[in-house]
Amino acid sequence: MSDDTAPTTVAEVEEQLSAIRAKRGYLLPHHGLLAVATPGLLKAYDRMYSELTLREGVLTLYEKEVIWLIILVSTGEAIATHHIDRQRKAGGGEAEVEAALALAAWSDGASRHRFVETHWAAHLEGFDAVASYRAGLAALMARYPCEPWVAEVGLAAAHQCHRRWEWVGEHIAGAYREGASEVAIAEGLALAMFPGGVPNFVDACEIWKGMILDGRIDASDAFKAWARLTGQGGFDEAAGVT
Repeated sequence: MSDDTAPTTVAEVEEQLSAIRAKRGYLLPHHGLLAVATPGLLKAYDRMYSELTLREGVLTLYEKEVIWLIILVSTGEAIATHHIDRQRKAGGGEAEVEAALALAAWSDGASRHRFVETHWAAHLEGFDAVASYRAGLAALMARYPCEPWVAEVGLAAAHQCHRRWEWVGEHIAGAYREGASEVAIAEGLALAMFPGGVPNFVDACEIWKGMILDGRIDASDAFKAWARLTGQGGFDEAAGVT
């Protein structure tokens, strides 16, 4: 049977699913559905997931799983407990889950700092939303075993999932300040494509691109070239629709 041919017998279905289980160590319902209905799509999906999650890139598997945990707590992905196991196998443990919980929970309250600045600043002396948010985050970071640049990337990805664009930009800039490589930032934001949606990843890339063009971050020559490239406005731009 071809990899792209839908199975027609029980034995062929079981063969497909056994191969997935052997590679991943587990099965989820969509694996079975895609194996039965459209194995070509399953093959493409598996290749992308493997590249994002199973392969060590610029991010080590430990760093990748810390970022995954922040994203998954932020998006409430209850089914993704295999990432707890993957974190343990990469050298982590419950402390990393606690760190992910604290960081994801803190990110959820980011807009409250802006609320106070916007509506109550006249009653307060020198209140700054970003400074307030950062002060609380620094206190959290002092308690947990998480590299600052990894936390910055994970928080940028978590905010991306919820379309909190101001804070995506804040943490992209923070990742630069903490010494994260640009490829590591890109890998971290890309992880959120599955739980947070590809359109949100697209918009986060636009935020990043704009920050480079505005000079808010000191990007490398390659990333500056990406930011300056014209014609990245999608179909509306190509069709001349404003």
